[in-house]
Amino acid sequence: MNHRKCASEILSAVGGKENLASAAHCATRLRLVIADNSRVSKAVLENIEGVKGVFEAAGQLQIIIGTGTVNKVYDEFIALAGIEAATKDDVKAAAAAQSPFYKRAIKTLGDIFVPIIPAIVATGLLNGLLGGLSKAFPSMANSDFFALLNIFSNAALVFLPILIAVSAAKIFGGNIYLGAVIGMIMIHPDLVNAWSVGSGAETSTLWSWFGLWNIQNTGYQGHVIPVVIAVLLMSKLEKQLHKRVPDVIDLFVTPLVSVLVTAFFTMTVIGPVFSQLETWVLDGAKALIAIPFGIGAFLMGGVYAPTVVAGVHHMYNAIELAMIADNGQNTWMPIATAANVAQGAAALAVAFKTKQQKTKSLALPASLSAFMGITEPAIFGVNVRFVKPLIAGMAGGAAGAAVASLMKVYATANGVTGLFGFLITTNCFAGYLLTFLTASAVAFVLSYIMYKDPESEENADSSSPEKTADTADMTFDENILYSPLCGRAVDMADVPDETFASDVLGIGAAVEPSEGRVVAPADGVVSMMFDTCHAVGLTLDNGMEVLIHIGINTVELGGEGFTAHIADGERFSAGQTLMTFDKALIESKGYKTVTPVIITNPDDYSEITRAAEGEVDFLDKFIITRKA
Repeated sequence: MNHRKCASEILSAVGGKENLASAAHCATRLRLVIADNSRVSKAVLENIEGVKGVFEAAGQLQIIIGTGTVNKVYDEFIALAGIEAATKDDVKAAAAAQSPFYKRAIKTLGDIFVPIIPAIVATGLLNGLLGGLSKAFPSMANSDFFALLNIFSNAALVFLPILIAVSAAKIFGGNIYLGAVIGMIMIHPDLVNAWSVGSGAETSTLWSWFGLWNIQNTGYQGHVIPVVIAVLLMSKLEKQLHKRVPDVIDLFVTPLVSVLVTAFFTMTVIGPVFSQLETWVLDGAKALIAIPFGIGAFLMGGVYAPTVVAGVHHMYNAIELAMIADNGQNTWMPIATAANVAQGAAALAVAFKTKQQKTKSLALPASLSAFMGITEPAIFGVNVRFVKPLIAGMAGGAAGAAVASLMKVYATANGVTGLFGFLITTNCFAGYLLTFLTASAVAFVLSYIMYKDPESEENADSSSPEKTADTADMTFDENILYSPLCGRAVDMADVPDETFASDVLGIGAAVEPSEGRVVAPADGVVSMMFDTCHAVGLTLDNGMEVLIHIGINTVELGGEGFTAHIADGERFSAGQTLMTFDKALIESKGYKTVTPVIITNPDDYSEITRAAEGEVDFLDKFIITRKA
């Protein structure tokens, strides 16, 4: 084929070089980020000689060309476009930058909350269970055993700002321990607990701006957005200080200034401003609830979930307590229940529909937690990330809240929603049940219809024939070991493990992976798949015996994060996926993912040298051998 002609026609079909934001390639395809997708003609692209397919994934236009050819077309393409070559990471960053601001903000929130979901789920479910039991058996609440369990059940929620601060610092690139300090300051015991303030506790002045604005000594328990904003400020300040402060005093000056400036600005500006926003939200809520014919309840049931995202929902306790004090009828609780169970049902629909095991394993327990009244796992772990389930949950919450209002359902206490809410809605059991079912049914159906698994790169790879690397155009040299991973080539001597670095196990090289997948470097048979799936031994048809060891000391994970797609004794073809692994999870556990690829029968070869430099893709030339 004429590589330059192919590249020229592709460039024309995507709208010319002025419509091109970034370009890279992998083993089989061009990966382009386009400025205006409406100017791309997919029909023309698919008919270009040499193009085998076109699809969009992860904000990229991916044009399948094939191994051994794509790199030649790419070289011509960037020459014609007059742009610099980019890595896949560069293209991913460019694709993310093309996303609307609100999508980037939502993704950031999801990235912050997903790592702390297990902690919230564990304590949240126990909290809901204990709440229900204490209502059913009042005497139980006075027992020592209940008091002990209560500590277990609310620990993650009491110290939620610290968890958020640590996770946010990691996402924003700040020091996680400094982030934790900011979270601690915001819930310091010398401040009056925010939940107590919501229940009427008195506060005093913490700071006064020239006598014009007095800031109260109130903590930020249960808050989300002010913590995130505070840590974002801290992280940006810390980075700037690292650049400007001399190394000799950086260790002392940067942490001190970062914490001092961020904490002061947080306690005197960020927190108070957000508290004022809370007051406005609450005043609006009271006015909405007063609207007759269920209209107000319908609106509040719909907007409840966004107030959880904003972190102002715990202040609704003030509304509920005021209602109970007035006439003993808490009409807000059924509205909250409708909103909570609707978000749970929306997440449950995702669990039923998704084909991604990771999403399913997160959505199912999150939905169960929401049915018990703890919605953070469902909202932040699932629904906010995918947006459409959040909207479906809002619709379900609105419908259920309207039913509750029309049937005059109320509670005689507060603090319990969801399934255990039946214990405090003695006036209208049937009405509460109908509220629960209406909210759940509307949210589940809408979420199931609207939700689609995101077209991520991993999804595209797993659902297309390219799950097995394209080897149709390759000629395999028996003296070459091709790369089983995608990433950066590393000398074995630089691997942070003496056993590998000293060639005790054999001779080879390593890859710092950019993608969690291992493919077969040639045809052969699995000689040993480790029980923990962190390593595999291969016997290739060309006589090479190869060990691929994912990460350093990762056997200690006991198989967590690793999946084998082939078993002992099974044959495989070049490019076939052998194993996948969760790179982010492994790194979060403190393990390095650099992967040694070792020829374990080096005596059969007179020479073994690493061929690859810099970035390598699947089945690139990696190690060159010469038989003895």
